[in-house]
Amino acid sequence: MSDIEIGRAKRARRVYAFDDIAVVPSRRTRDPQDVSVSWTIDAYTFDIPVLAAPMDSVVSPATAIRMGQLGGLGVLDLEGLWTRYENPEPLLEEISGLDASAATARMQAIYAEPIKPELIKARIAEIRASGVPVAGALSPQRTQEHYKTVVDAGVDLFVIRGTTVSAEHVSKTVEPLNLKKFIYELDVPVVVGGAATYTAALHLMRTGAAGVLVGFGGGAASTTRASLGIHAPMATAVADVAGARRDYMDESGGRYVHVIADGGLGTSGDIVKAIAVGADAVMLGSTLARATDAPGRGWHWGAEAHHSELPRGNRVQVGSLAPLDEILFGPSSVADGQVNLIGALRRSMATTGYSDLKEFQRVEVVVAPYSSR
Repeated sequence: MSDIEIGRAKRARRVYAFDDIAVVPSRRTRDPQDVSVSWTIDAYTFDIPVLAAPMDSVVSPATAIRMGQLGGLGVLDLEGLWTRYENPEPLLEEISGLDASAATARMQAIYAEPIKPELIKARIAEIRASGVPVAGALSPQRTQEHYKTVVDAGVDLFVIRGTTVSAEHVSKTVEPLNLKKFIYELDVPVVVGGAATYTAALHLMRTGAAGVLVGFGGGAASTTRASLGIHAPMATAVADVAGARRDYMDESGGRYVHVIADGGLGTSGDIVKAIAVGADAVMLGSTLARATDAPGRGWHWGAEAHHSELPRGNRVQVGSLAPLDEILFGPSSVADGQVNLIGALRRSMATTGYSDLKEFQRVEVVVAPYSSR
């Protein structure tokens, strides 16, 4: 791939977002009902390749349970309101009604409440009692402090999620998390991220992670690009990490690490294109925050929005479109790709002639000569 000259002293690689590409029909078509969208990671098989992002506007214990019942996986933010407050519902209601000018400061105050280990145990127990797989997320900074509580409480999948997660964090003041040692000593599969480059993902795969989250500053509520000047267009990022997965399989003698797109997935078409360029599954935030039963009440925010020192995210209004089951499975009364996400994925796979997700990763992709979806 040729570089583009930015100026005499700097060259840059041309990269692509999901809006820049499209999938192409093949010579074969299928019936959508004959298409499989199931996904297996470690010992767990899910009917749909969807993880609900660990964000308070998306996942509560109730919505994690509902996601599991619908065939996906809800990941609870174990640093969120549900592990800081016995009853966070009044605070969720307050956040949804905050004036924009006061939102960041008030959210910083709300999230200053300490995390309580007994609430981590209680929330995990509540989800486990429903019979669905249990997943919880911590940031790299909090993992060493709380992981034993999480694992002892009975989590099935452990997620280490941050704006970026590296296998080589360097610090002069804090002992960094040794990911390889940490993952080796755990008895549960670990998903780590985000990563946005081939090299970063390959290093994370070598730690023993079961899956790698792909994304950096691409979410609907993130202002990382404006605050830090860092951004990773997702089509290229996912394809690069899928390349790392392929090379790591050769290096490791066949060990498969799952690639999970996390960010920039606003519509069903984005989900289709994420899988087409190599993702095994997707982690959805704003897309699921639009559910009428989402805890954000039509608003969406991530941990970056209430960072105590450098907020780099907003509380954004995404609206409430339909219940969670309709967001995922329809029927839809809108034509903008925001409802019936799985139905759209099935139809796209059927239209291009592919029967399962791994096959669909081989679909032809073109760079679209226009900016519209």
